[in-house]
Amino acid sequence: MRAVLQRVKRAEVSVAGTSVGACGEGLLILLGVMEGDGPEEAKLLSEKIAKLRIFSDENGKMNLSCQDIGGGALVVSNFTLGANYAHGNRPDYLASAKPPVAEELYGQFVCYLREKISPVETGGIRGGYADFRYL
Repeated sequence: MRAVLQRVKRAEVSVAGTSVGACGEGLLILLGVMEGDGPEEAKLLSEKIAKLRIFSDENGKMNLSCQDIGGGALVVSNFTLGANYAHGNRPDYLASAKPPVAEELYGQFVCYLREKISPVETGGIRGGYADFRYL
């Protein structure tokens, strides 16, 4: 699994002007499920993300986790994190898990993350244009 994390004051995903997921202070997580990933990877990554000390304490030092600040998360599925740009100008996504497997593991990741932090929302959609907004 690959994840891109963005600390946010708030984040929202909307499709055609309709919100499909949002969170307050916490993390925007773009999650890519890779071929060969399984439930163990989903569990380990969720545990690591919940405990990452990437939020500032009262002294301005990054010393607090999402759990420590009572933050939430918005998790968005992103198969393009599996892109291979090694050959030519057109990336391939062969390392990304196939949709049925990816959807299952995405769901498991979200469930595991919800055991560690709350709230956790999702912003995944199929076949539409998503508009990301975050602060």
